[in-house]
Amino acid sequence: MKWKKPQTIFVNSMSDIFHELVQKAFILKLFDVMNKADWHLYQILTKRSERMLELNSEIPWAKHIWMGVTVENADYKFRIDDLRKAKANVKFLSFEPLIGNIGKVDLKGIDWVIVGGESGPGARPMKEEWVLEIKRQCVKYNVPFFFKQWGGVHKKKNGRTLLNKTWDEMPVYALGRGSKEVRDEEVTYISVPFGDG
Repeated sequence: MKWKKPQTIFVNSMSDIFHELVQKAFILKLFDVMNKADWHLYQILTKRSERMLELNSEIPWAKHIWMGVTVENADYKFRIDDLRKAKANVKFLSFEPLIGNIGKVDLKGIDWVIVGGESGPGARPMKEEWVLEIKRQCVKYNVPFFFKQWGGVHKKKNGRTLLNKTWDEMPVYALGRGSKEVRDEEVTYISVPFGDG
């Protein structure tokens, strides 16, 4: 609430607010704060789409609070259907780290797609054909496509170009907030400690 300049905030970038150990009261309080500080744009990402759906009707969704799910490979495509059922106004998919072929994906009701490879020691490779298949489906469904990185042990060296260009597409709502694109270095990552109080 102290940040007065509008920012894009990736909430709990190093954890998951829908983790089973996070109390419902804490989650609702977090959404209350995001609603009060409505000059910011919040991005929330989860792998726990079932818990998100359990709380969906109690969450005070707003246009500036975006909800996304991680889909690492085809085994987790069910999260896309869970996300589609959420009352969030802006819904996005993060195919990052993309560690397997996704195959065909129904992108109806999805507002944004992010793709990126795994990075760091032991990073598993991402195949270009997996990325291009997702890109083709984004074109088919008219969904903005953001290619974040190739990843790998030396992610900066591997870069973030695909087909000799960078892909920084964003949902129209973000464009209406005075920003043509948001790069990773322009996003503020915050982790909120959670516990008993």
